[in-house]
Amino acid sequence: MNRLQEKKLKIIGRLERINFPEWDLFDIDAKIDTGAYTSSLHCHHIEPFSKEGRSYVRFNLLDPSHETYNEKLFELPVHATKNIKSSNGTTEQRYIIKTAIRLLDKEFKAELSLADRSEMRYPVLLGRKFINKRFVVDVSKKYLSDNN
Repeated sequence: MNRLQEKKLKIIGRLERINFPEWDLFDIDAKIDTGAYTSSLHCHHIEPFSKEGRSYVRFNLLDPSHETYNEKLFELPVHATKNIKSSNGTTEQRYIIKTAIRLLDKEFKAELSLADRSEMRYPVLLGRKFINKRFVVDVSKKYLSDNN
């Protein structure tokens, strides 16, 4: 990438607040992780099922202790399944779904793996696949999206 292209990329910090407009979820903390390829989303009660011959997954977002938790059960088509190595080094097969993420007043389509991130500090992790060619990460900053 040359300097001219870099200048067009928006700067984000190591932590940002994002929105999921399709799900009416707003101001969710996301950790920006350039070490992770795939983005992930914390949920529980992850259950695969079939509907009209297609693979679907149902789940609850976040934890009941999270301030925006609403007990809503989501049912989405499975975009893919993927073996993903977690931060503790174990590999697990995860369901990948697609949804919109709003960051810096712009909406982006994103692929997210569904994972139990209850032991993690932030419910969403945005990896390189989402960041690439969209943002530059300034690790000395956080919540730059709050300034927009």
